[in-house]
Amino acid sequence: MKDWKELVLEEIDKNQEELIQLCSKLLQFPNENPPGDSRPISQFIMNYLKESGISTTVYPGNETMLNLVSTLGNPGDKHLLYCGHTDVVPAGDLSRWEIPPFSGLIKDGYINGRGASDMKGGVAGLLFTVALFARLGIPLAGQLSLLLVADEETGGEFGVPWVLDQGLITGTAALIAEPSSRLNPTIGQKGSCWFEFTVKGVPGHGSLSPLNGDSAIVKACKGIQALQKLWELKPNIPEEEQRIIDITQKYIREREPKDLSDIIDHVSVNIGTIQGGTKVNMVADGCTVQVDSRVPFGLDYTEVLAEANRLLREAGIETEAKPFGFYGNANWTSDKDEIVDLVVKNIAKVTQEDAYGVLQWASSDARYFRMHGIPVLQYGPAELSGIHSFNERVPIQNLIESAKVYALTALEYLGTTK
Repeated sequence: MKDWKELVLEEIDKNQEELIQLCSKLLQFPNENPPGDSRPISQFIMNYLKESGISTTVYPGNETMLNLVSTLGNPGDKHLLYCGHTDVVPAGDLSRWEIPPFSGLIKDGYINGRGASDMKGGVAGLLFTVALFARLGIPLAGQLSLLLVADEETGGEFGVPWVLDQGLITGTAALIAEPSSRLNPTIGQKGSCWFEFTVKGVPGHGSLSPLNGDSAIVKACKGIQALQKLWELKPNIPEEEQRIIDITQKYIREREPKDLSDIIDHVSVNIGTIQGGTKVNMVADGCTVQVDSRVPFGLDYTEVLAEANRLLREAGIETEAKPFGFYGNANWTSDKDEIVDLVVKNIAKVTQEDAYGVLQWASSDARYFRMHGIPVLQYGPAELSGIHSFNERVPIQNLIESAKVYALTALEYLGTTK
């Protein structure tokens, strides 16, 4: 039987300039979300795959958001999904970028641009690997599908959940090329509980406040202060989850410049937006506050919502916190699962360093795969400090390593027929 793994590693090294240029070209598409028009970059991707003889099925989430599916291999017991999103967050103030955000400039060992780490570097690695498999004619014993979605950065309504809920594709395991630590794929995420509350006040002339009128903004501030106590909620963490939490907290303490390890087993509280008042010289008659809280293992998001309402009542705020946007519970794929074990082993093989999975304090599309019973983890090239910030970039060496991990994992998980 041919040693496909050694051949693929040799071909990745031989063709790494193709991978680098592919990533650079992807970064030159300014497909910010919002507004979320994926049509130009989707056409580029379909053309790239077509050059290697790969056809693509398009599933439009809406008029401008195109989800792409391409499949190699043979139907069998296993079906691995490579997943990524093509949209990026807005570049923001262009004057604060040292290198233009949609240049894709290759310089000093990095590829620069908005989305380089989140996650066009990962998308490039997946695309390149699938195309390489097709060109080499690798006889996969199972199926390998590339799922690229157009909507993730604004919540993903027309991306992964839309595709999975409609049964357009399924699989026995998934690997998402979201940014991660070079040696530590993320195998689980905290839950989320976004909620908002609206406070009513009594308007009056601003010159008479606080003797006349009742400011909704002042009342909302009392509620905001009270909600900080959500941090004190104590989760009842199961033993197995506690094990991976301990591993993750140790990882954070050793690698982060600031000790953020307590975030993993606490409820986070971020006051995201405040909208209130009508005019500066009027006592505010209304104020709406939106809160982003993330939920650890051992707590249900509904418990967080209930506690938020209790704290608001305790503070004398007559309102109800209502969920919106992201809400759901913490979830993970065991580090003993086959797909996790293979990715971790291949990271160690490629980098010649110790590797292990950790939890993520944010949420991601991974939860939707788990809702559909598909084991999943995230591993992608990145400079983590630059994600969603100015001067985002991805290390070229990390990009090449990731492609090798993707390829080896697919070969070992699916096997070959000859």
